Amino acid sequence: MHFRPFSPPLGLRGGWEGLAIRPQRRSLTMLKLCDVIKTYDGKSEVTALTGINLTIGIGEMVAIMGPSGSGKSTLLNLLGGLDVPTSGQVVVAGKDLAKENEKERSLFRRSKVSYIFQAYHLMPTLKVSQNVALPLHLAGVPAGEITRKVAQVLREVGLEGRVNHLPDALSGGERQRVAIARALVTGAPLLLADEPTGNLDTARGEEILNLLRSIHREHGTTIVMVTHDNHAASACERLIKLRDGRVEGDSYVAGGGR
Repeated sequence: MHFRPFSPPLGLRGGWEGLAIRPQRRSLTMLKLCDVIKTYDGKSEVTALTGINLTIGIGEMVAIMGPSGSGKSTLLNLLGGLDVPTSGQVVVAGKDLAKENEKERSLFRRSKVSYIFQAYHLMPTLKVSQNVALPLHLAGVPAGEITRKVAQVLREVGLEGRVNHLPDALSGGERQRVAIARALVTGAPLLLADEPTGNLDTARGEEILNLLRSIHREHGTTIVMVTHDNHAASACERLIKLRDGRVEGDSYVAGGGR
């Protein structure tokens, strides 16, 4: 990968429902971490993150890399409100999640955050369309709107011909596309991806990266992706490197996100 000096990115995209708009700078912030420390208590205290300061703008596509134990998963959990910092601020879409209780964070996640996991986490007894519809049912969306939204996102990810299939009848790449459709269907402005190509071969992994790039371009979704794969990271426009719970590097990737 080739890196250019760190500078503010260009091109703020609009939301899922709206048209793309591209002012000269991303002046709006999706994620802001200030002096974040995260420790875990056990037989001895373990510091997972220390002194993290980051700002990620609306519409950025960012890769997070680092060796095992560097704090990548911990950081992703904080960004999604699945955990809270020991100290410091984690502000997502203008809300300081450390000040919210678990119920408030859960409600926030339903509307603002979606997830893609390496292991897909599909319900094996539900058809493709039913898996994609799950978050909408949980949110109490009317049946007619669910049908429309599910059909829309399945077309988007190229699975309109797999609507009635069970996960076991799909390839690994198709299962990950179902997971992406499920993440997209709520229209959440923030997408967190944990090793989304980790279980896929090179060809299927490339398909998923192309799909994520398309989502980023067309809908302006802010995407933060944890990966061990340099090629996957090069699909993003920005690379954040962690080591020993600290930010070791933060650069924009030449040609990334295209």
